[in-house]
Amino acid sequence: QVQLVESGGGLVQAGGSLRLSCAASGSIFNFRTMDWYRQAPGKQRELLAAITSGGSTNYTNSVKGRFTIFRDIAENTVYLQMNSLKPEDTAVYYCHATDWRSLDYWGQGTQLTVSS
Repeated sequence: QVQLVESGGGLVQAGGSLRLSCAASGSIFNFRTMDWYRQAPGKQRELLAAITSGGSTNYTNSVKGRFTIFRDIAENTVYLQMNSLKPEDTAVYYCHATDWRSLDYWGQGTQLTVSS
């Protein structure tokens, strides 16, 4: 069974940095894409950044230039490096993956709180 396990959330001051990790239970090449989403209270879940099996990346405008998605193939882990954090980045962050059969997998979520 595929599992995605996130870690790295917490409390950080505005302007600070944090790195989230998403460890897959098998090879990350089992997935066509791996992504990071977030959901703030009262808001819809929002796609932030994606990385394909070929290593291409995409970002939503609100995090472009501040967040970086990257991977460690040997560790079967995808990361989200978050810099210049703002209070509006406060949310639960989720790792998501889509496999080659277009099946979706979600992690359990990790809370990020950015204080002003």
